[in-house]
Amino acid sequence: MNELYDKLQILESDCHPLSRRERLKAMTGPLISWYEDHARPLPWRDQPEPYRVWVSEIMLQQTRVEAVKPYFQRFMEAFPDVKSLAEAEEEQLLKIWEGLGYYNRARNLQKAARVIMDSYEGRVPGSYEKLLALPGIGSYTAGAVASIAFGIKVPAVDGNVLRVVSRVLASEEDILKAPVKKKVEEDLREIMPGDRVSAFNQGLIEVGAMVCVPNGPPRCHQCPLASLCLARRSGSWDSIPFKSPKKPRKTEKRTILLLESDNHQIAIEKRPDTGLLASLYQFPNLEGSLNEIQLCSFLEGLGAEIRYLESAGSARHIFSHVEWNMTGYHVFLKGDIPAQYLSVDIRQLLTKYPLPNAFGAYLKLLVKES
Repeated sequence: MNELYDKLQILESDCHPLSRRERLKAMTGPLISWYEDHARPLPWRDQPEPYRVWVSEIMLQQTRVEAVKPYFQRFMEAFPDVKSLAEAEEEQLLKIWEGLGYYNRARNLQKAARVIMDSYEGRVPGSYEKLLALPGIGSYTAGAVASIAFGIKVPAVDGNVLRVVSRVLASEEDILKAPVKKKVEEDLREIMPGDRVSAFNQGLIEVGAMVCVPNGPPRCHQCPLASLCLARRSGSWDSIPFKSPKKPRKTEKRTILLLESDNHQIAIEKRPDTGLLASLYQFPNLEGSLNEIQLCSFLEGLGAEIRYLESAGSARHIFSHVEWNMTGYHVFLKGDIPAQYLSVDIRQLLTKYPLPNAFGAYLKLLVKES
């Protein structure tokens, strides 16, 4: 840590430890100074207009920064403003979003864009309360957009911030509980500097992402909050923050069918409008792990005539609450694709129809063989 940050470290005596409020208040100077020197250059930071900040924050939910960068660029090229997003065809929107996952984020972006067009003349509202009322926006996203794009004094508390604050305070409270998050939001709102709210919020997020990391030991020697951190002092960083255990993830077996016609058309189908991967397209698939005899019987029931089939390998995909263990078959048919499926070529599959990442391994196989 350089001389500037050494000077900004806060000292306290064992006889007179800082209170919770004093400890949080003492973060502001070192945190903002560190952020000014260490903030990563990101496209939404370089141009922090409300629309760009909002889209980036939605994309960054449960997704790494490096993964978001190319998606953000493509999204801005396709939908440069609220109006273009509001008027987009859903399939085009989902195709642009393809591979980013959690597709309801994209749908809620469009729902919110339409509200903004109808109620705010196409301008993202500069009010925390109005942002919070938009589809798909919770307290964190509303706080991030309000503070970064509009300079409103409101915290933006996500998992990174909860981890940093919990370690600074050596708090063993369960950060998955809403009252714990609400208390942190209240505390930060009270102590954050009104003229530097964007740097304060982004600084906390950046420390959590780059220094006080979620996986592995924190990089305390790089941290502007090191002298304030009670978890560092006690060596308790590995048990903080505390999260109550999640329920075990459900596992499902599925058989994936890559049906290819004589003229090299591929079968796909649209998923239901509600539930997992709603309204996206998929390769036909069946519950369970079918063997070749069961598969042939199923296809004969559709009136399909099999020329030959071969294994397409196995794949696994993890959703938030369920895991798919998949077995694939590449089935070459005599004649056309069965009428109950859409018949498309590889180019259309790559450019038009949004196919979720769950089927990515099988799409790559088709592309490789085409």
